[in-house]
Amino acid sequence: MAAGFQLVLPPIMRNTRQLAHVAVITANLMFGITYAAAKLLTTEFISSYALNVCRILVSLPLFWLLLVFKPANPGIKRADIGRFMLCGLCGVTINQIMFLKGVSLTSTIHASLLALGTPIFITAAAAWLLKDAFTKNKAWGLVLGLSGAALLLVNATNTRIGDNVVLGDLFIIINSVSYALYFVLVKPLMAKYNPVHVVRWVFMFGGLMILPFGWNDFLATDFNALTPLAWWAMVAVTIGATFIAYMGNIYSLKYLGPSITGSYIYSQPVFATFIAIAFLGEAFHWYHVLAAALVFTGVWLVNKQRG
Repeated sequence: MAAGFQLVLPPIMRNTRQLAHVAVITANLMFGITYAAAKLLTTEFISSYALNVCRILVSLPLFWLLLVFKPANPGIKRADIGRFMLCGLCGVTINQIMFLKGVSLTSTIHASLLALGTPIFITAAAAWLLKDAFTKNKAWGLVLGLSGAALLLVNATNTRIGDNVVLGDLFIIINSVSYALYFVLVKPLMAKYNPVHVVRWVFMFGGLMILPFGWNDFLATDFNALTPLAWWAMVAVTIGATFIAYMGNIYSLKYLGPSITGSYIYSQPVFATFIAIAFLGEAFHWYHVLAAALVFTGVWLVNKQRG
């Protein structure tokens, strides 16, 4: 029964590049939601290290459960173990620890804007390691995307400040560098394995390295104290920004490459801003529309040079 399972997609979704764009947009929407969700959880209910353990315990079984729907050889080649471990270290362990700790110390909108450094690091790493061309369209796309982020930053006067903004900002920058390295390092694995299989093993290695950092905090967490809103935030972090987002990004990496996939991170502060307006009561201003236009125009230009 499992072997005969097939997912029927609408006609527009049967094109792999179109589906890859939808997947990476969904992933970044999940990441955008997670800034506020993680801030809520780590401020009032659970430590960032314990929350990382929750992400692993919830999402890792889901990655392996996908084998039920598409049976395949669960193993990897011995020669690739080192690269899988390095991808797990950069894409899961360092990335997630730095992200959640950084968000717990700084503001949510500030963190989402700082994460925009990722495409810059990805472009540099891809040009260096993968010999990706740095075209004029890509350069202008980066400029427009950063301009939209700067516009939000200049006008983001209603952000909530954390306990140690400077340290939190530093953690978010480290998170961005680590994730950029992961984007480039994981690309060769896409040529050998199914993208789902890649993220399954990357998460396996990365998750095992995360557990020692947060296991004691996880055991000490009082989950009975979580409110209904906190539980929804937990779902957003453990499933939305982990299982769904990683699946979307890894699929996009295979069909769009690291530079285009990374460029979509420009949409995260836009999503975060609209979420803040809808759920945190922040006012809607003209610069939100202009910033969104700049961000998505930038993404379009980066995509155009490969279209």
